[in-house]
Amino acid sequence: QVQLVESGGSLVQPGGSLRLSCAVSGFTSDYYGIGWFRQAPGKEREGVACMGTSDGSTYYADSVKGRFTISRDNAKRTVFLQMNSLNPEDTADYYCAATSFNVAAKSICFVPRGMDYWGKGTLVTVSS
Repeated sequence: QVQLVESGGSLVQPGGSLRLSCAVSGFTSDYYGIGWFRQAPGKEREGVACMGTSDGSTYYADSVKGRFTISRDNAKRTVFLQMNSLNPEDTADYYCAATSFNVAAKSICFVPRGMDYWGKGTLVTVSS
């Protein structure tokens, strides 16, 4: 049973930083693609930072490029999203999702319905 559990969301001031974590369990190997997605009230879910299954390549949405970084620690079975220079438009529920299929990073971000497993999310609020 694969499970993803996000943590690290909180209230932060504009210009601040946060690091989200996603604890991954249930996979029998490190061969899985992973992505961070977010959904703000009244908006569609969007992929913001994704890592491909086979080569670990990354893809970032234009809105977060240069500010967010996705990384993974396979020994700890944890995936991270480092978020810097946060602004109010980054306010959303953030989810991590995983797939056991061989999917490129960009495809992971652009086709969230293709992901097999989802966490329950963690709320990030950027406000002064």
